[in-house]
Amino acid sequence: MKRSSKKSKGLGKTVRDIRKGKRSMQTFVWIYFVLFAIVILVVLWLGQYVFLYNYYKSAKVSSISREANRIIQAYGTEEQGHINRTVAYENSMCIVITDVDGNPLTSENNLGSYSKLYDDIENNYSMYIFELKSALEKASDNCYTVTFDNDDLNVKEMIYCAEIYTDDSPDQAYLFIESTIEPIDSTVKIIREQLMFISIILFELAIIVGTLAAMRLTRPIVSITKTAKRFGEGDFDVEFKGKGYRETEKLAEVLNDAKNEIRKVSDLRKDLIANISHDLRTPLTMVKAYAEMIRDLSGDNPVKRAEHIQVIIDEADRLSNLVNNLLELSKLESGNMELNRRKFSIVDKINDCMTRYQLVIEQNGYDMKYEPDEDRQIDADPDKLDQVIYNFINNAINYTGDHKVIRIKQINSEKSVRIEVSDNGKGIAKDLLPKVFDRYYRDAKVKRDVVGTGLGLAICKEILKCHDFPFGVRSEEGKGTTFWFEIPT
Repeated sequence: MKRSSKKSKGLGKTVRDIRKGKRSMQTFVWIYFVLFAIVILVVLWLGQYVFLYNYYKSAKVSSISREANRIIQAYGTEEQGHINRTVAYENSMCIVITDVDGNPLTSENNLGSYSKLYDDIENNYSMYIFELKSALEKASDNCYTVTFDNDDLNVKEMIYCAEIYTDDSPDQAYLFIESTIEPIDSTVKIIREQLMFISIILFELAIIVGTLAAMRLTRPIVSITKTAKRFGEGDFDVEFKGKGYRETEKLAEVLNDAKNEIRKVSDLRKDLIANISHDLRTPLTMVKAYAEMIRDLSGDNPVKRAEHIQVIIDEADRLSNLVNNLLELSKLESGNMELNRRKFSIVDKINDCMTRYQLVIEQNGYDMKYEPDEDRQIDADPDKLDQVIYNFINNAINYTGDHKVIRIKQINSEKSVRIEVSDNGKGIAKDLLPKVFDRYYRDAKVKRDVVGTGLGLAICKEILKCHDFPFGVRSEEGKGTTFWFEIPT
């Protein structure tokens, strides 16, 4: 029942897509291939039926002009007769050369008895030749062409005439060439019949190739779509595959990277909710418990009541700090935090921070020292930089070893001031180092002596990113950890 329900839903979605005018990529590819085949066929048919005559006429005119020059150059030589016969035979022409009075000097006819020039000469009329000669003399060029319909052959013909001058003789002669200017042989009919079969075959091939190409082109995209659907349902173990094409492989690679990042965010969200829930539940439980104790036990005892109230105040402060840190981190990550940058002394800033830890050093026996370098003026937001330094030192206090050794070092270079905060704790494994700046990340192997919100290093990261200050951490298990940042000068 479930399968049939899913199938019916999928069918319903397909029907809705069709009603909305949506088509798949496979359909579009198939349509494009068929349209391409149709365009090719249209071009072929236009070439064979519409533009063939004009093309043939243009080519024939150019051919007649070339052959006329060839005949003129051979006139008066021993090769004249051979060239005239060759040209007439190869091009289906009637060639006549006359003197100025229209008397034929030589002629070659390959058009048969339907030739107008041949008929004029055979019957000794020469009337048509005189008309052509008169038109040639009036023409601005040294040649003249005329086209006409040959009713006997049912074709269009052209007659080309030109004057001939030779170096050997001052006598003037005239060249007349008659030729058809549209195809009349059976080859054209055969080609056109063949074009019909080619069109049918080409159209069928376009459908088949278009279908196969569409299936092959869309296969990796369909695979990625199915995988994306599973991923959208919450399956983070899917693997996007786009084998076959560079673009789909790149798309699959980007989607896999996005999947990994979303998985990290999802895991971080779960850890964040779990950790915040734990940190909220503990002080709330304490507040409730001590409030009940005041109500039931210590209400009339001023000393006990004061102690219990102080616990409630401390836990409320802890809740307030947690909420404030969350709000501050949210502002930093959203880019809404404005920096009030100004120049100040880095040595004075760290010395001021150190004075606030004097009580911690004296009461808890910490070996905490500041190792300064030459003083320099830096450009930063002093309040935000305070937060970074305090968080680094507090982190060192929480994680330092039994010897409680903490060092704050200032290392000057030509272009920057580097601040390092080191402890002698258990250190951090190399595979965990990239995670230490994530919000609410905690090393489960280490127990803190001082309770924090778990957001301090994440806040430091965002503050340093806002300043464009390089930062990082290095650690060696069993020897301690060093957090650092650099201030360009």
